[in-house]
Amino acid sequence: MGTTYHITISRDNNITSSELKQTEIDALLLAVNRSFSTYIDSSEVSTFNQYKGTQGQLKSADFIGLLIEAQRINSLTAGAYDITVGPLVNLWGFGPEFKEENIPSNEAIEQALSNVGFGNISVDVEASQVRKLKPDVYVDFSSIAKGYGVDRVARLIESKGYTNYMVEIGGEMRVKGHNQEGNRWRIAIEKPDSAARAIHRVINVTNVAMATSGDYRNFFLKDGVQFTHTIDPKTGWPVQHNLASVTVLHESTAIADALATAFMVLGDKKGYDLAMKNELAVLFLVKQDDGFKELQTPSFKKFIEAHK
Repeated sequence: MGTTYHITISRDNNITSSELKQTEIDALLLAVNRSFSTYIDSSEVSTFNQYKGTQGQLKSADFIGLLIEAQRINSLTAGAYDITVGPLVNLWGFGPEFKEENIPSNEAIEQALSNVGFGNISVDVEASQVRKLKPDVYVDFSSIAKGYGVDRVARLIESKGYTNYMVEIGGEMRVKGHNQEGNRWRIAIEKPDSAARAIHRVINVTNVAMATSGDYRNFFLKDGVQFTHTIDPKTGWPVQHNLASVTVLHESTAIADALATAFMVLGDKKGYDLAMKNELAVLFLVKQDDGFKELQTPSFKKFIEAHK
């Protein structure tokens, strides 16, 4: 996944010996990569993207299941979340192949946009097949696969009987039970500052997944304008608003991961309205001249207050 992982398991008096081996975790994450990594030419997603036909392709239950979940979130967010945005991500130079920091032509953006949208993909669950309706459709699971990997590792840990753990992959995490001191897990939310790494605030949580997305790490500047890696799948352009980062709490890390991306596309106003409508626990950090304004949904505030 092009990043690191970190797992902490606290002592559990009910378990006398460890049955969990790091090799099992590594094997599981390699399996997730073999399905969803665009950096592996032979992965399920890469073979799907490379194929320039419209015949159905046989895919694993994991691949189809996550594709359907991504499609559900696409519908929930009125198209703000779209894993078929890959052609635009690549066009702007934020994909697996490095490109010069340059603004594409309007013609190139329109061409890429013509291949974006879940209407260009057909899923046959019974036949375990996924079909492109346009040959150049390209999907990218990077906005949900890390969270999915966290959930898979968490299930593996729980299958061994552990009830107190923290799993983190590239900043997306899931916690359960308590830490080694018997307290709730203390998790830092990063300040969205590209100049230096700093903590915005620390929250105490348990039995929850958390994902954060922001515009402050992966971007380029052109003629004084910042172009972020978050692409609006409706316009084909990097988003231009004051939302610096968003943190989502949810029972599923995969869903939290995807929603964090969707909110970065929507911005703080439309994003907050969507979060309120669906009673989601979300923290928005909005850029202002003198720093960052914190905007919490009632569900986020209620969760944090209950875990102080």
